[in-house]
Amino acid sequence: METTTIRKEAEEKMQITIEFLDETFSRIRAGRANARILDGIRVQYYGSLVPLSNVATVTTPDAKTIIVQPWEKAMLKVVEKAIQDSDVGITPENNGEVIRLGIPPLTEERRRQLVKQTKQESEEAKISIRNARREGIDEVKKAVKEGLAEDMGKDGENELQKLHDKYIRKVDEMFAEKEKEILTV
Repeated sequence: METTTIRKEAEEKMQITIEFLDETFSRIRAGRANARILDGIRVQYYGSLVPLSNVATVTTPDAKTIIVQPWEKAMLKVVEKAIQDSDVGITPENNGEVIRLGIPPLTEERRRQLVKQTKQESEEAKISIRNARREGIDEVKKAVKEGLAEDMGKDGENELQKLHDKYIRKVDEMFAEKEKEILTV
């Protein structure tokens, strides 16, 4: 019974890592318009910093454009400044109604940088998954010392290894997909 709990905890940590990696990958722009690249932007709104999505509608009418339409006209300048000050790297165009972001095509060098960044993020995710496995195996070994049958301990370690392999494969698949997306012109 004890190894099942340990396995579930390890799997939960690994799943959180995958979700975090997915979120991180969504912010890496790959030459196509994606509203999620603006997720990290915070806007000053009535004295507090709030996410951009709390004060404006963000849409992607086509593959090369993101449109940000603030709900209040007074927020146009504030939103525009927040986008300019962010690390998105796209200059906003304000026409008095909406803010338009034209996604420039990526240069070959920039694509390589993005692939390198993506690779780094996936390596960090793998480290996190390995740490979850190691912590789980340490707990299983501790349980064996406290009286859990040795064969159950070995089975628990094997299950953790299988879980580790499954999640590492998932990270590799996510990286390959994102790399393909970045390198597709």
